[in-house]
Amino acid sequence: MSLTGTPFLYTLIALSVVALALPLALWSRVRGPRALRTATRALMLLFAQGTAVALVFTLVNNANNLYDNWADLLGTGDHVQQAADLGADGTGGIALKRLPKVRQTFRPATGPGMRAAGGVRVTQLKGRVSGVNAEVYVWLPPQYDEPAYRHHRFPVVELLPGYPGSAKAWFGSLHAHEQLEPLMRDGQVAPFILVAPRTNLLAGVDTGCANIPGTVNADTWLSVDVPMMVMDNFRAESAPRGWAVAGYSAGAHCAAKLAVAHPDRYRAAVSLSGYNDPIGERDSLAAQTPALRDENNPYLLLRNAHVPPRVSLYLSGQPHDGYEAAVALEQTAKAPTTVHVVYIPKSAGGHTMALWRPQVVPAFRWLTELTGRGHVTAGRAAPPRSPSTAGATPAELASGTASRAGAVRRR
Repeated sequence: MSLTGTPFLYTLIALSVVALALPLALWSRVRGPRALRTATRALMLLFAQGTAVALVFTLVNNANNLYDNWADLLGTGDHVQQAADLGADGTGGIALKRLPKVRQTFRPATGPGMRAAGGVRVTQLKGRVSGVNAEVYVWLPPQYDEPAYRHHRFPVVELLPGYPGSAKAWFGSLHAHEQLEPLMRDGQVAPFILVAPRTNLLAGVDTGCANIPGTVNADTWLSVDVPMMVMDNFRAESAPRGWAVAGYSAGAHCAAKLAVAHPDRYRAAVSLSGYNDPIGERDSLAAQTPALRDENNPYLLLRNAHVPPRVSLYLSGQPHDGYEAAVALEQTAKAPTTVHVVYIPKSAGGHTMALWRPQVVPAFRWLTELTGRGHVTAGRAAPPRSPSTAGATPAELASGTASRAGAVRRR
């Protein structure tokens, strides 16, 4: 029975009802020696508490897409088949352009929200360079199958979840495709292909989107294997033109790091509540040694770059939760690197899906202006605005359409 499936949820609901009814119906009817009666009543209470905890956990897990399956929850999943030393560029000297195209088999994805807005599809990808074997979710914009677009190549955004987190989270919890689909139809947002690869590759640890010989090649999985698969199977623009990467929390750190480290693969990155130093996630493999921390810190990568990368960064955060890291990147960036910082006031909420969900549309409007301007045919997408927070709604505060100065005035 699937951890995130409806049958499992309904089973827990039924068990919770039974667990509540049992003590009410049988408490005074228990017979036998005193020790037996006490033990029986204690078991009924434990059963009631256990089912209640399991039900609450399942509801929270389904709402936030933390664990996708039992292997993720129990720490038994391993999606790394091999982890060779691939060198500084993460390709192992392989001539990527000479690799033959590989056609993937896709099937409709299951789970909350996966059938909305035209539906999300999923494939099992064996990374030819990284040695990772894991699922990748793909959503196609409404224009993709229209006859007028049959020769058109679409921009792509790679979506990364936090840790722990499921690749489904951008669809199941943030409802990115449901929010963006009508805006794409109206020409307010470019018709991006959305791609969500698995990032939870090893049991019980965050890979930190790093390449660690002998352990995992997460960077290569995300920045080489997944993009190659997308370009082999869909009418996607070639990298870096039209390619971006976006994430929240640990995924936000990865998005900024991947774009800064690989300007030949990404044009832009969106980071929602991210951090620079991998130590921001205690379970990150990239935080295990000082050398790994430095190699996977986008701030240090920018500061020490001999030639500033031609990338653009959209960084949002609250005080002590992403904002300071964003400002640090802004201050160290040099042309042609550009950084757009969005201040999110504390009043908008905490480090949750409710904070990031309303930021999806503003971030994609920014991406439209940056990478998808030529793909908007029925209108023009407006750049992110920063009006005063006077009278702003919680959604406006969370999305970053409320200004930092206005927020300060209201304190």
